[in-house]
Amino acid sequence: MTETICVGAIAGAFGVHGEVRLKSFTADPYAISDYDPLTTEDGSRTFEVQILREIKNGFAAEVSGVTTKEQADALRGVRLFAPRDRLPNLPDDEYYHADLIGLSVFDTGGAPLGKVHAVHNHGATDLLELQVPGVSRTVLLPFTMAAVPTVDLTAGRIVADPPEGLFDEAQASD
Repeated sequence: MTETICVGAIAGAFGVHGEVRLKSFTADPYAISDYDPLTTEDGSRTFEVQILREIKNGFAAEVSGVTTKEQADALRGVRLFAPRDRLPNLPDDEYYHADLIGLSVFDTGGAPLGKVHAVHNHGATDLLELQVPGVSRTVLLPFTMAAVPTVDLTAGRIVADPPEGLFDEAQASD
């Protein structure tokens, strides 16, 4: 398990006074500033975040040490991290995305399907992006109870019951 969790990202400048466009990845998007101070992934920079108002696809926010549009633009793409111990404990059926990445995925018969490369959410449900052995393309597996009945973080494995044909299409298109 990682010691820090990505809780947001800066999407660039908002306006000309050093405000940033902030995307929050917390369950309650407004709670991102509750985990201050936030750091960059490598821990080299630390930020205090103050949400000013909601805007399309996120928030306008002030970030400590940023006072100009140029400084805000320079932070475009910077992901913000909080120490795991400042985040709430999750119920048994919820997971931090960072904990899923790298887990091995097996079908219900025990055959390996791949490893979790990333976790995505495009609105409907979370999707596990799997890197399949011997295939250059990845496969998107719905992260639902039906398709993923078991997540065992202790053992570092996921048991999946993928929709029929999902992996056949990936191997056929490669």
